[in-house]
Amino acid sequence: MKFGVFDHVDRGDVPLAQHFDNRLRLAEFYDHNGFHAYHVAEHHGTPLGMASSPSVFLAAVIQRTHRLRLGPLVYTLPLMNPLRLVEEVCMLDQMSHGRLELGVGRGSSPYELAYFGVTAEESGGLYKEAYEILMQGLQSKTINFEGKHYRFKDYPVVLECVQKPTPPIWYGLSAPAAVPWTAENGVNIVCNGPSSNIRPITDRYREVWAGTARSSARPLPLLGMGRHIVIAETRKDALAAGKRGFDRWYASLQHLWRVHGNPMKHYPIPEDFMAALDAGILLVGTADKVAEGLQREIEIAGVNYVLTRFAFGNLSYEESLRSATIFAQEVMPRFTSEPSYA
Repeated sequence: MKFGVFDHVDRGDVPLAQHFDNRLRLAEFYDHNGFHAYHVAEHHGTPLGMASSPSVFLAAVIQRTHRLRLGPLVYTLPLMNPLRLVEEVCMLDQMSHGRLELGVGRGSSPYELAYFGVTAEESGGLYKEAYEILMQGLQSKTINFEGKHYRFKDYPVVLECVQKPTPPIWYGLSAPAAVPWTAENGVNIVCNGPSSNIRPITDRYREVWAGTARSSARPLPLLGMGRHIVIAETRKDALAAGKRGFDRWYASLQHLWRVHGNPMKHYPIPEDFMAALDAGILLVGTADKVAEGLQREIEIAGVNYVLTRFAFGNLSYEESLRSATIFAQEVMPRFTSEPSYA
């Protein structure tokens, strides 16, 4: 079982420069305490994400860490010229000495896409073409591509990655129907929502993976789920901090949707704090209770990777560090072997 960290880098109450400083200090902690990777979201025009240029933020994280793997989860491909993205990915992988984890996606918010002149309808086509160009650029010295949205001829790729043929690829999944492409290509996945909804995805992934030639030559890719985690010495203190942070985070999550008069009603994480807690999506309490809940969630979901969220909403740096410290010292050591997926 591996543990990583997912971070929206969403806006809290402190000044923005201090906000970034705090996240970099937390990244140093993750680096020194056995976390596998630090995954950062990309968002625009919303308090949900202050790392609107993941490459810039990750370049700073690289300078503060030595072992921690890191990367975007995800780069929003329809919003970026794929030639520039090829070069940035190569730069980050070289600067980190081969620690980059490469998440890609089409973008989850139609409002953020629209700010850049991209419609939800055309985002899929842009994503597919950009992904093809990105993979070509990371594995060859020349890019030639003729598509509906992009046309490149004999573009020289003068940069390269440390990791061959590419850094590990990540993709977000919400339904079993989308699994085959990821499993057939050895792509790591991450899911949100109740564990019972995640289990059909991980079961399907293992089924498809077992039928591929890759399965005999390399380990099963990482099948991850995200969980907000708040730990304190008492359940009362953890609940108070968790509710405050979660409510602010959810307000940021809904911000653009509410501005446009269309609040999300079918997001896999419920807006009500207690409902999210009861669903096991939030793990809040003492170390023992969090470990107990996490064990249950892992076994139900069938995952081999948990993306923890210690910093969210208006939780203070000290509160986030407290949760991460107790988790690293008292919870992680309990998960040293592969769980039994009943």
